[in-house]
Amino acid sequence: MGRGDGTGRVVSPAGSDDTGAGILHVDMDAFYASVEQLDDPSLRGKPIVVGAPESRSVVSSASYEARRFGVRSAMPVGQALRLCPTAIVVRPHFDRYLALSAQVMGIFRDVTPLVEPLSIDEAFLDVRGARRLWGSPGTIARMLRERVSDETGLTCSVGGAATKHVAKMASTISKPDGLLIVPEAETAAFLAPRSVRALWGVGPKASEALEARGIRTVSDVLDAPRDMLDRALGAAMGDRVWHLVRGIDPRVVDTHRVEKSIGHEETFHDDVSDAAILRSELRRLADRVGARLRAGGWEATTIAIKVRFADFTTISRSQTLAEPTAVGQRIGVAAHELFSAVDRRLPVRLIGVRAERLRPSGTSAPALWDDDEEWRRIEDALDGAVAKFGRGAVTRATHIGNARGGGTLPSHQPAPRLDQG
Repeated sequence: MGRGDGTGRVVSPAGSDDTGAGILHVDMDAFYASVEQLDDPSLRGKPIVVGAPESRSVVSSASYEARRFGVRSAMPVGQALRLCPTAIVVRPHFDRYLALSAQVMGIFRDVTPLVEPLSIDEAFLDVRGARRLWGSPGTIARMLRERVSDETGLTCSVGGAATKHVAKMASTISKPDGLLIVPEAETAAFLAPRSVRALWGVGPKASEALEARGIRTVSDVLDAPRDMLDRALGAAMGDRVWHLVRGIDPRVVDTHRVEKSIGHEETFHDDVSDAAILRSELRRLADRVGARLRAGGWEATTIAIKVRFADFTTISRSQTLAEPTAVGQRIGVAAHELFSAVDRRLPVRLIGVRAERLRPSGTSAPALWDDDEEWRRIEDALDGAVAKFGRGAVTRATHIGNARGGGTLPSHQPAPRLDQG
């Protein structure tokens, strides 16, 4: 099993069997870090960390040179520098990442219209219908890797298999800059020796629950009674794992994949105890979430908040709304209600607001009256002002000056996720 630092990678030799492996998972290698090294050649071959230089900020991405010291995405920058004192901290350039992502996705769509972006730097492709035009899955995968390299200067890793789950596992094992094809007939043999932690969608807690019962590999899962899986993981997850270890994954490449949630969060320079500051920050984050919902044509059914305390204890709370909304004022009200119920025994290190269970705007049955009509008009006007003059042109009066408690570290940008590749 390949590791996040690139050791233990496995790749397919040229001309290897690719029968039935028509689903490709393409993942850019350490995307943010690789873009920074591409744009600044002096950084190549060096351990770099992409993130704000403040020690309390989090790592957005790390080069493979830094990963070999144990540096990982979402780790505090201070911890990353303790693990790798020679690491160079580089501020992120999200506009550049988005532009290169669009270029890469365009390359994918040149090959097949059946492309499902998972995030800014990875996608599934169904190439079963492209054989006559481009060749076998292995040939297409090699062509894609060559085009990405030639046209962007970046490398990617590709996994090919009969299912999305196995293709995703294969690309991970082949990283960085690798290609691993699992022919359909070899699916069971490929899966059997893998750690349960390698199963896509099986997180650390589920893995620990299985390992506590002596279930460490896919072979162990295959030998385990079905009811043991249900007891360890719950009926839904137990059923999912039972099917995945047998190579059963009916999910198709979905070209209309819907964003599941939209959120923003802030890490404070100094832990904050003042409830007024925290509530003001929740309101600011809610406004940003509402603006992104409106820009994307979405409404949220559920609002959630995230609070991380000084001791790194993290909690989340959510509330289902009576009516879906994209109004920042309504999102802020829900966030405040959730926050009021939180037991704040310690100062707060991080706070966040997230809109979940999204649906296209205007799909709900119209209400007899609109309680948010006035706020909706105000926010539509604000959207117009922001489009014309920029995001900092208009803000609530409570956000001016020192309302944010001496400043926060940069918000999580609207990229779909932290770079994991």
